[in-house]
Amino acid sequence: MPLLQGSRLERALASAQFHEGRFRNPSRLGPELQGLSAGMLWDFFAGGARRSPKGPLPVESPLEAWQRRDLASGLRVTWLGHSTLLLEIDGYRVLTDPVFGERASPLSFAGPKRFHPVPASIAELPPLDAVLLSHDHHDHLCPESIRELARRSVPIVTSLGVGAHLERLSVPPELIFELDWWENVKLPLGELRFHACPAQHFSGRGLTDRNTTLWASWVIESEKRKIFFSGDTGLSEGFRTIGERLGPFDLTMLEIGAFHPAWSNIHLGPDNALTAFEWMGGGTLLPIHWGTFDLGLHPWQEPAETLLRLATERKARVLTPRLGRPFEPAEVEGPDPWWRSLPEFASTERLSLPKAAPLF
Repeated sequence: MPLLQGSRLERALASAQFHEGRFRNPSRLGPELQGLSAGMLWDFFAGGARRSPKGPLPVESPLEAWQRRDLASGLRVTWLGHSTLLLEIDGYRVLTDPVFGERASPLSFAGPKRFHPVPASIAELPPLDAVLLSHDHHDHLCPESIRELARRSVPIVTSLGVGAHLERLSVPPELIFELDWWENVKLPLGELRFHACPAQHFSGRGLTDRNTTLWASWVIESEKRKIFFSGDTGLSEGFRTIGERLGPFDLTMLEIGAFHPAWSNIHLGPDNALTAFEWMGGGTLLPIHWGTFDLGLHPWQEPAETLLRLATERKARVLTPRLGRPFEPAEVEGPDPWWRSLPEFASTERLSLPKAAPLF
């Protein structure tokens, strides 16, 4: 049964992003690999040992901190891994791209397995005001997580067409809010507004549904603050437009992992993340989409290491929080390269890792 039917199909047909039965990027760029080489093949087959941590990652429990609602700054963030964050903004709580399952895969017995346990289960989450779902890829839309969240009757804001997946996972239609780029919605929960913005990516959960749903980046706006959440995207001029129309931002969350030049059209990586950050006006950058699943060809910590080095050179304010530790960006002085405390990085000189330099 096709995903797009009825009013959902009518909305897709009216979208500037929809052409000949599929969504597409304005640039016409897609996930096709660029410059396939022998070195890339070698990385794929021989580099696996470097792509996963050698031991357990430090994970903290956020439960005690979540009980305290009195925030000095009005904005608190808990990174739960990959692109899953609990955002607390002016009294509202929003969960992004909830992946609480063991694998980012259509299969329960195969596919990328998480490096660390989730710092808190869905049952342990505080009451939520909304869930934000950027697009339908398996490392962002986890069926078991969505089914459990559906039992909590939480509104879900997502990209055009993705609601068809959610309905099949038992989410009531009245709790689904699907947006095209530059549309926005203020849910019945109060004054929190969600803006869907351009992203350069693709969609699909199987062999036959490529680009039948839309992908987006997002701005979450309260009466006092705005924060940006990239979802998955490559670098495009859309970032300049987002900054001009909706910036500046109190916090900018950009993906840095699962990067390789061969697919730079659809993932930012550290260098392009900093460029996008600068185009949107700077401020404070929180890297996401790394440190949880083996989805790239690089050593697992490399995106964060590269980001810190480039941020120092470009004088960008970057924060690298510990898994599960709630923090207020305005109250944090600088990055915490927590991965360097692991046994495999005991000698930073031996591994030629740069020391964290003060950013202010």
